[in-house]
Amino acid sequence: MNNEQNRLAHAPARFVCLRNALEALAVIAGAVLLAALSWEIIGGPGSHFSPIYLGIQFVVCLLFLLDFFVEWAAAERKGRYFWRNVLFLLISIPWLNLLDWGGIEVTRDWGMVVGLMPILRAFLAMVIIVRWLVRGNKMRRLLAAYVFTVVVFTYISGLVFFEYEAAVNPKLHGFGNALWWAWMNVTTVGAEIFPVTAIGKVFCIMLPSLGMMFFPIFTTYVLQEYTHKKEADR
Repeated sequence: MNNEQNRLAHAPARFVCLRNALEALAVIAGAVLLAALSWEIIGGPGSHFSPIYLGIQFVVCLLFLLDFFVEWAAAERKGRYFWRNVLFLLISIPWLNLLDWGGIEVTRDWGMVVGLMPILRAFLAMVIIVRWLVRGNKMRRLLAAYVFTVVVFTYISGLVFFEYEAAVNPKLHGFGNALWWAWMNVTTVGAEIFPVTAIGKVFCIMLPSLGMMFFPIFTTYVLQEYTHKKEADR
């Protein structure tokens, strides 16, 4: 973050304005894409992706690509920037649209996996913005980013679980049950709904792992705040 701030401090004013505008648009676009994916899974056609969703994903991915190339053009060491951020480039490409235009048919299951990549890019942009908005020490910013990560990832997990399990899991009744399953697992309590698909089992492992990682961060934050308050009272 300090390197980013130092680089922007020496950048032209027009670039800084453009970069800030793209960051804000990336966050808004990410929220729109998540809302569109939610509609697609909960109330969409079911067997294929709707043209509206594909159009929204294409526009959002174009914005992510523009953000990447603006950063790349402004980088002092372009080769180093490219290879360090090539993953951001790969997950910003509208793969679903390319497959659709090429006439390549993929199953709904594999299409959902491919379609989640731009969501990951949007999610990373949101986490960075959350860390920047939170004032205070590094631990407070880390806690805010992690709480945001837990909330958004749990919601996305509920969407994915509902997508893959709704047709084959007799214990799953509606998206509300899927969201309840996700929250019970991230809190490590567990739920009476057991996954039957491979994707569902993967998320059933990832959610408790993410939840268990939260407790050390929260404990460290509380101890740090208590220590600072105790030192201030002396």
